[in-house]
Amino acid sequence: MDSNYRFSADVADIDRDQVHRWISEQSYWAPGRSRARQDAAIDGSRNFGVYDTESNKQVAYARVVTDGVTFAWLCDVFVDPRVRGRGIGSVLIAGVLEEVEPLGLRRIALSTNDAHGLYSKSGFTALGIPETWMERIGNPSA
Repeated sequence: MDSNYRFSADVADIDRDQVHRWISEQSYWAPGRSRARQDAAIDGSRNFGVYDTESNKQVAYARVVTDGVTFAWLCDVFVDPRVRGRGIGSVLIAGVLEEVEPLGLRRIALSTNDAHGLYSKSGFTALGIPETWMERIGNPSA
């Protein structure tokens, strides 16, 4: 990533309008997510972004849901399509991991359909014992 971008863990920097558009209109995992649900997700999570240093516009977003002690879930990772291919996703994930590293978490989980290469660069692997994990699917519009 070039010096035209900066990472931030400050929730005050989050452009909630932009994040909502990305997640509700362009993501494959949460199409149609309401603004109220997205705001609640932001408020209940640790939030991270990458910003253009010249315009200060947000170009990437991720959030982490965690108890702050043992487990975290990395989710809603999104890089603006106009700036993909510039290493912004790698810097976003590296920044997120640097922020949560002091917590000493035992496990950080995520789910992805198409970014396995990005996450594997940061040490993520397929589930070691997938038969021990279960899920319960709730409201599909969530």
